[in-house]
Amino acid sequence: MTGRQIMTADEIRRAVIRISHEIVEKQAGTAGLALVGIQRRGVPLARRFAVAIEEHEGVRLEVGALDITFYRDDLSLIAQAPIVKGTDLPFDLNDSTVVLVDDVLYTGRTIRAAMDALVDFGRPRAIRLAVLVDRGHRELPIRADFVGKNVPTSRADDVRVQILELDGRDEVTVTPQGEGG
Repeated sequence: MTGRQIMTADEIRRAVIRISHEIVEKQAGTAGLALVGIQRRGVPLARRFAVAIEEHEGVRLEVGALDITFYRDDLSLIAQAPIVKGTDLPFDLNDSTVVLVDDVLYTGRTIRAAMDALVDFGRPRAIRLAVLVDRGHRELPIRADFVGKNVPTSRADDVRVQILELDGRDEVTVTPQGEGG
């Protein structure tokens, strides 16, 4: 794949550690805290946050997985049949602070769909957002609470996050428009 590397494996690791500290600090501890990764790449990132929090707080948080397939506003535009990855929320969301985790924040539509899906499973006290990369270009008024890296891009650029658990390596690349991938 062509493209410019914008985050190395070590930079991803450092971002996960930093964000895990920020999550605990904003929550003033781990009580009532739930981590929910958005399928697909948000789930392993949420698990990494949980491991990092356990390392510095001594508390193991459960991690949920949220499938937003049927909440997407572009589902009717997808030519192929959607792949449902499944939702697994092994804890009560009611009155908790949920940190939604995703790899890239772009227009905000994925997060809106995730919030719609999440409230079908309970009523959290608060929903916060942690993303590895925020590339701007919001169509909806959504802002991440915790960001690994802000990356200015054009709308046509392709930002690709590769996660060790899914892709065999950790890196984030951006491919400018017209270069293909």
